[in-house]
Amino acid sequence: QVQLVESGGGLVQAGGSLRLSCAASESIFSINVMNWFRQAPGKQREWVATITSADRTTYADSVKARFTISRDNAKNTLDLQMNSLKPEDTAVYYCSAVLRGTRYWGQGTPVTVSS
Repeated sequence: QVQLVESGGGLVQAGGSLRLSCAASESIFSINVMNWFRQAPGKQREWVATITSADRTTYADSVKARFTISRDNAKNTLDLQMNSLKPEDTAVYYCSAVLRGTRYWGQGTPVTVSS
């Protein structure tokens, strides 16, 4: 069982940047797919970005060209660099990983973007 702990959330003005990080309790080398999701107040959780073990990345249209997902297998971390933030990016951000057929979630880190 892997534990995921997010950090880096906070309050930022529109147009600003934040970098989220997710620390895993064990090696992520064997984890093929890792993701970031987010859940805005009153809305369903939505997918934000994915990175594979081959460093292939995909993004939701709403964040493409503004967000960058990356992973560091040596440090067992997953990051999300968020630039040009908009008020509609306000949400709790969760990292997630699928390992041996089980999806794991972090506890989330809140991001608030003020206009």
